[in-house]
Amino acid sequence: MLKLYTYFRSSAAYRVRIGLQLKGLAYESVPVHLARDGGEHLRDDYRAINPGALVPCLSDGTITISQSLAILEYLEERWPPRPLLPTDAAGRARVRALAMIVACDIHPLNNLRVLRYLTTELDASENSVNNWYRHWVEQGLGTVEAHLAREAQTGEFCHGDTPGLADCGLIPQVFNARRFNVDLTPYPTIRRISDRCAELPEFAAAHPGRQPDAE
Repeated sequence: MLKLYTYFRSSAAYRVRIGLQLKGLAYESVPVHLARDGGEHLRDDYRAINPGALVPCLSDGTITISQSLAILEYLEERWPPRPLLPTDAAGRARVRALAMIVACDIHPLNNLRVLRYLTTELDASENSVNNWYRHWVEQGLGTVEAHLAREAQTGEFCHGDTPGLADCGLIPQVFNARRFNVDLTPYPTIRRISDRCAELPEFAAAHPGRQPDAE
C-alpha cells in the first residue's frame, strides 16, 4: 500500500491527499508533526526517509518520492485512470502552469519555515508576518484569477468540468488564505471553483480537519 508522510495543515501534503482521493487510491497516512517537539520532520529518522525534512513524502514499496507536484505526476503516470491532466499538450501545459503558480510562486514564500525565519531571525512582528503572508497570497491568487477568468478552458473547475492537478494546487491555497484572513472577494472565479470542489467527497476526505492528526 502507498504510504504518505503528511501533516494535516501542510498545503503541499493537502495537494497530494486530494490527488490520491481523485485517483481513488488507498494509502496509509503517516503523520509527521511540524510543530511538536521542535518539529518531527527534523528528526534523524525522518531525514533518513526525506533528506529535505519536508512533507509530503510518498513511499511506494522501494520507491520514495518527495515534492508534491512530483508525487502527483508519479500518481498520474503510475495509475492513468481517473486522470489529473488533460490529454492534449496545450491543456496539460496550462494545468501544470496553474499548479506551479501556487506551488512555486505563492507557497515557498509562505511556508512555515519561512514564516518562522521572519520571526526568529529577522525579529518580524506577528503583524508584519501576517502582512507578508497576505501580500504574496494576494499577488499569486490575482494571477490565478486572471488566468481562470479570461481563458476559455476554465469550466466548473480550473480546467474543464473535471477536477485535476490545478485544483489539487488551488484548494489548499484557498484554505490557507482563509486561515490568514485574506479577503477573497477580488477572486470570484477562484471562489466559485472552491465552492464546487467543496461539494465533492474526494475534496472533503482530503480536508485538514478530516485527517487523523487534526487538532
